[in-house]
Amino acid sequence: MSDPSIRPATDADWPRIWPFFDATVRAGETYAFPEDLTEETGRGWWMERPPGATVVLEEDGVLLGSAKMGPNRPGRGSHVGTASFMVAPEARGRGVGRRLGEHVVQWHRDAGFAAIQFNAVVETNTVAVALWQSLGFTIVGTVPGAFRSAAHGPVGLHVMHLPLA
Repeated sequence: MSDPSIRPATDADWPRIWPFFDATVRAGETYAFPEDLTEETGRGWWMERPPGATVVLEEDGVLLGSAKMGPNRPGRGSHVGTASFMVAPEARGRGVGRRLGEHVVQWHRDAGFAAIQFNAVVETNTVAVALWQSLGFTIVGTVPGAFRSAAHGPVGLHVMHLPLA
């Protein structure tokens, strides 16, 4: 990558995030978002508002990926964060997910979160599982058959955890 940067996403970025967001959701392998999302309804699922945030990784004016992060739960659960990630299909295998993952972990540390919990990592998404494990996350449980993969049928969803304190 030539000088990629991670920056806060703006409302003006959404039309450039939407194509890879839509392609990822439609592929049916990683997210249990509604399948009938439009560009407008998809925005509400991805563009976080404070106390959360959405970022993009941009290289030479092209958005290669995006992540959203914030508290996993409100109130008494708000000390544990969560995040979601999407990488443009043409940018996969180039370290975009790792860069976004490292950024999100640091964001949570800087914001004073005690831990990060991923609620639903599809077990057949082995690239993501390996990436999160390489960043220190552990699988604390798997809900059998909780995700209907387009390619594999019912598969498990991992709950993954990273202590920050």
